[in-house]
Amino acid sequence: MIVITGGAGMIGSMMAWHLNTVLQRDDIVIVDRIAHPEQWQNLCHRRYANYLDKDELLTWLPKIGKIDAIIHMGAISATTERDFNKLVQDNIRYSQLLWTWCAENEVPFLYASSAATYGGGEFGYDDEESAIDQLRPLNGYGYSKQFFDQWVLRQSSEGLATPPQWCGFKFFNVYGPNEYHKERMASVAFHTFNQVREQGHVKLFKSHKPGFEDGMQLRDFIYVKDAVAVMAHFLEQPQHSGLFNIGTGEARAFRDLASAVMISMGREPSIEYIDMPQDLMGKYQYFTQANISKLRNTGYTAPFQTLEQGVQDYVQQYLMQTDPYC
Repeated sequence: MIVITGGAGMIGSMMAWHLNTVLQRDDIVIVDRIAHPEQWQNLCHRRYANYLDKDELLTWLPKIGKIDAIIHMGAISATTERDFNKLVQDNIRYSQLLWTWCAENEVPFLYASSAATYGGGEFGYDDEESAIDQLRPLNGYGYSKQFFDQWVLRQSSEGLATPPQWCGFKFFNVYGPNEYHKERMASVAFHTFNQVREQGHVKLFKSHKPGFEDGMQLRDFIYVKDAVAVMAHFLEQPQHSGLFNIGTGEARAFRDLASAVMISMGREPSIEYIDMPQDLMGKYQYFTQANISKLRNTGYTAPFQTLEQGVQDYVQQYLMQTDPYC
């Protein structure tokens, strides 16, 4: 049995998709607390054994039977969340409880960290544990993920109880099916598709940093199908623990992403540049690019889809379909 928290979210539900369609597994327990009225549709195509509310999980764990792994994707993922008490409860305390249970019961624990822990990138994007204390996230969300990463490393370095395998995944800019419920936090690919369909063009943020033209802010965009394939790799490699970047290793411009969406829709690229909202000023990453050497050294050799390939699949196989859910 595999437990997926945040299993109705984008990455969690796509992990269930991968387990169902690629690995032919349906011994899955989905854990979440659905807030968006349409989010149940992220689950309606999936095969799984049970669904639990997040507050039921710790009571149910002893009853589920043999657990092969807990994949912990459940968290507040909004980079604009200002209530740090909520971040502490959902992103730190709940994760600590699951870690402790996995350590006591010898269950592998794979969890979502974030590239937001790297802050503005002043110290690069290397996932070496030895460099973690110098990182300075730009927002409370990033710091909550950084705090838990640091806590995990202390458990390991001080010889305290740890799960038999643990992996913290520093996700870069993930886009793809089942993200509509994230609303403002959904990817630029999703917002581009909807803006072009409704208005005929897309709006991107102007640059407010010297050296970056409008629309040329750079991110490491990774298609969600590639992201979950990496996670599945670690399920088959129990000897590997640590923090791992999940990105393609190649930075691309928002302009490239928006253009790829419009081309996949059969449209000519049309972009308008607008001022960045005040709540993002000073908290916005202008460049991210994962160093994936550590991932490759674990034996993961599969190529990543290019930005154009991933966007085309997302747009044509999902967003343009009458049933866009995966």
